[in-house]
Amino acid sequence: MLRLYDTLSRQVQEVTPLRPGRLSMYSCGPTVYRSVHIGNLRTYLMADWIKRIARAQGWEVRHVKNITDVGHMRQEMAERGGDKVIAAALAAGRSPRDIAGEFEREFHGAEAGLGIEPADVFPRATDHVPQMLELITKLLDLGLAYRAGGSVYFDTTAYSAYGALSRNSLAELLVGVGAEPDPSKRHQADFTLWREADRERQLMVWESPFGTGFPGWHIECSAMSMAYLGEQIDIHTGGVDNIFPHHEDELAQSQGATGRQFVQLWVHGQHLLADGVKMAKSSGNVYTLEDLEARGFDPLSFRFLCATVRYRSRLNFTLLALAAAERGLQRLRRLAADDRGTADEGSAEQLFQTVRADLEADLDLPRALADVFAYARDQRLTPATRALGLRRSDQLLGLGLDMPPAPAPAAGGWESVARSRELSRAAGNFFQADRERSSLVSLRVVPEDAPDHTSYRRVSALDLRRGLISSPLEVSDRRLEADRLELSVSLVVEGYPADLSRCLDSLLAHAGAHRIEILVVDNDADEATSRLLQLAATQHSEITVFRADHRLGEGTARNVTVRAAVGEALLILDTGVEAEGDYVAPILAALQDPTVGAVGRWGARSSDMREFFDSEELDVDAIDGYCLGLRRHRFSELGLLDERFRFYRMLDFNLCFGLRALGLSQRRLPDLPMVMHQHRLWEDTDPDERERLSRLNFRRFYDRWHHRPDLLLAGASEHQPD
Repeated sequence: MLRLYDTLSRQVQEVTPLRPGRLSMYSCGPTVYRSVHIGNLRTYLMADWIKRIARAQGWEVRHVKNITDVGHMRQEMAERGGDKVIAAALAAGRSPRDIAGEFEREFHGAEAGLGIEPADVFPRATDHVPQMLELITKLLDLGLAYRAGGSVYFDTTAYSAYGALSRNSLAELLVGVGAEPDPSKRHQADFTLWREADRERQLMVWESPFGTGFPGWHIECSAMSMAYLGEQIDIHTGGVDNIFPHHEDELAQSQGATGRQFVQLWVHGQHLLADGVKMAKSSGNVYTLEDLEARGFDPLSFRFLCATVRYRSRLNFTLLALAAAERGLQRLRRLAADDRGTADEGSAEQLFQTVRADLEADLDLPRALADVFAYARDQRLTPATRALGLRRSDQLLGLGLDMPPAPAPAAGGWESVARSRELSRAAGNFFQADRERSSLVSLRVVPEDAPDHTSYRRVSALDLRRGLISSPLEVSDRRLEADRLELSVSLVVEGYPADLSRCLDSLLAHAGAHRIEILVVDNDADEATSRLLQLAATQHSEITVFRADHRLGEGTARNVTVRAAVGEALLILDTGVEAEGDYVAPILAALQDPTVGAVGRWGARSSDMREFFDSEELDVDAIDGYCLGLRRHRFSELGLLDERFRFYRMLDFNLCFGLRALGLSQRRLPDLPMVMHQHRLWEDTDPDERERLSRLNFRRFYDRWHHRPDLLLAGASEHQPD
């Protein structure tokens, strides 16, 4: 019997359809103002696995997944009358329907790529405004809603069970609603059913008994689920971020209108993190399925990865983990393609029933995968038996195990290079053959040489990942090793090849006889910058390049160089800085003082740890990270840099205050021959976004150090004994 965790009761419960043999299921679908990302897709995968195991019970499944093309994704946007679909359309100079249609098609393509079976109905919100108005009118008649001008609000105080799903009390909600107070509401926890359109809004508005306006986000799902599934449904799915306010409000208005239990089981999937933090465009860690395919990954590798963690647990997505999933998927496909010998139907059916039981136990997909791999390793099975069992269990898993393990490349442009390479190999010119192999890989084709022939397959992510890193942990940690050089320079590069070239040339030109190394993280830089780095590394033995497989946060990228460095001192440098003379000797000389923690060209002071000002004094509270040097062994005392600082601001000050806490001073070197040119990353970041990121990092810094005013130079003087 299928059992799932119900968010409302906080218990794993048996799934018993209201109508015997027929399961009804509603899933909150995408808001189509942008590409769906893999965090959204994880939730849709959860719903797909529920459908597959439900059908294995012999049930007919009726599945509805809405398309929100009136885009109120957040409560505060709805309160302000904002609409993300309209905003995206205006920004692109297109109509909302065009924008919504484009991203809806993209969404369907992403689901198909992941093997997600289509829902029976994909209702669009804009096609169901009459049903929404009918439901709103009913709520008004029942006294559960009220009009305020041309808007209509749900009265949360009139529904006694409000807050049950999210475990929020109404008293708590009235204190901390989150959005700016709306004077039209009776209570700030009330939510919008219908919003009066202001004069500026001309798009996506409808006439109603209440005036011209548009629906609230929450009423859309209630109206559409009732239209296709009736007043009661068996399972409602979504992400945990939907629990409040969306599903809480949906539950209240639906049960308030009908007086019947709206949903038998609320099933929610946990967040997908990327590199340990929430995905955000500003952090450079938002991935779409198209992004993964561009890196050579099979889309179903992401499905495999999602199956390694229970749906109620957070999944930390990294490209390294995805590569491991791809290897596991390829192995299963190779075994599923080997049908030599005679197949034992009984053994294959036994695996299917085992996997079925795993999924019936609250979608225990990790156990199902473990059982599948145990079956695959069983040497008592014939290849044909193993293949049959894997393919049959894949009816539940949906991993595409019937697909070829090494797909053939599509025709187009690579064949002539392949023929030339075969001639080079036949002539014994293996150097030329290796160059042609690299050319083939760049064309997304991999040659595989056998003694008597060469076959070709489509390039995979595992081929493209060679030489890439995902984390500092993949770099040898040399912090406790003896110094081998005088100075290690740390650079993180995301683009701007002209700046990089100027910086590298100046560092090499003014190093003189000093023994240095330049450690550069190619942080998913553009092609021109990556080519420049590769060339520089081949021409100068001092340069070592670490190629990241994705955009690392600033703290993470710098830690790659911290772990790899072998110099007596480490110089953290921005590529906007240019050396104009011997920079090594002054840094090493200043760091000979055992009381000095960090040195650099620029520094700052503060009187209250809230505001920092550039300082011309020699002793400062912190050294700017554009040019910051310290003895390498300090990182053995401090630990690595805080990787929560994905943006560069305040990472340097956080480091300096760690040194100050060790009793070490920060010294500015005004004569250090360094000049700062344009800081491209700051200038090219949207002003609002860089302000947001700066505030976020400042909060991290302040939360860590605000209780230590004695660390400030001003504070230290105040704390001196009389």
